[in-house]
Amino acid sequence: MPSVPFADHPIDTLPMTLAARAYDAFFRKVHGSRLIYNTCWEDPRADRELLALKAGARVLMITSAGCNALDYLLDDPAQIDCVDMNPRQNALLELKLAVLKVNRPDWMFALFGDGQHGDFPAIYRELRSWMSPTAQEIWDKQTHLFSAAGRGSFYFRGASGDVAYWVRQSICRLQPRLWRELEQLIDAQTLDEQRERYTRIEKRLWGPVMRWAARQPLVLTMLGVPRAQRNLIETQYPGGMNAYIEDKLRYLLTELPIQENYFWRVYIYGRYTRECCPNYLKPENFQVLRERAERVTAHTGTMAEFLKQSKAPYDRFILLDHQDWMAVHAPQALDEEWNLVISNSAPDARVLMRSAGLDIDFLPEFARSRLLPFDSAYWHQRDRVGTYGSVLCAAVRSS
Repeated sequence: MPSVPFADHPIDTLPMTLAARAYDAFFRKVHGSRLIYNTCWEDPRADRELLALKAGARVLMITSAGCNALDYLLDDPAQIDCVDMNPRQNALLELKLAVLKVNRPDWMFALFGDGQHGDFPAIYRELRSWMSPTAQEIWDKQTHLFSAAGRGSFYFRGASGDVAYWVRQSICRLQPRLWRELEQLIDAQTLDEQRERYTRIEKRLWGPVMRWAARQPLVLTMLGVPRAQRNLIETQYPGGMNAYIEDKLRYLLTELPIQENYFWRVYIYGRYTRECCPNYLKPENFQVLRERAERVTAHTGTMAEFLKQSKAPYDRFILLDHQDWMAVHAPQALDEEWNLVISNSAPDARVLMRSAGLDIDFLPEFARSRLLPFDSAYWHQRDRVGTYGSVLCAAVRSS
């Protein structure tokens, strides 16, 4: 499982066929009109170790669903600026911060642990004033997302939630025995038990329908996978997309303890348990997070736009995987972003990013010359999400 990738070959250029243009257009439409991520899909336990977060640090990151920003708060940073082009992702973070600020741990777990609340419109009226006008406008129209009716969980709503719900319903209705065995796997107590149970269901889980669906632009778009990332997997991974997904899932379910893997559990059940959930949902962390909530700020726009207005250097940058897209569709913007990251780096700054590719081979040469990669293999292999091809954590060298 590659983890420190500076390859020498450039990223493949994607042919702009009619199908490719349709994929890109649909991706833009979905990401410009919907909440995509209802939970973060990167493991903050691995991030915090790789980044060596320290008290007083200034952190700049992609917002996603906001879960990991709250996790990083436990390391006592001075400031966390969260940037996302999708205002709905920032609105989700603002909702979580509002629950902290009104001091309602019961609401926090109901909304984001159970994924539902019996009267969200009522509690939203109390939370609303703690959010920005943009977030208010978004949530004014989306109070149904936490309803117990219909799908019954916030985690089965939004674009990624649509896919999770479709997979769950397909298995439950068409293969109820397989669903019961999958639940038994999720409840396994040992790795040996996980391996035995997964071996028993693997061929039925990855039948023709699932293998077909996993390659479809519609499904991949809903999961936040742009054409550039699909191409990386298809061209770099032996066996393409199907083999990539099957191998990743097999590793997760046979080599890492499922009892602590809240990332996959939530999409099986639509909720977390109090024992298996993100750190921001644990009661012992609530008051600390509440005291530090004012340190987190959400900003809508690009990373470059934000960095141009930056007033002070940052110690840590968390870039997620958005540069996979930039490398193909906006190489000049990629250069600009790296110039701004480097120029806004404090002494001993670190950058963390992930990629669908087995190698992060698209960084500008000037950026490579300023980065000193750490050996990230240990935490890449123990990442409980496990869906990325590679991870890069690097120190930013002084000029």
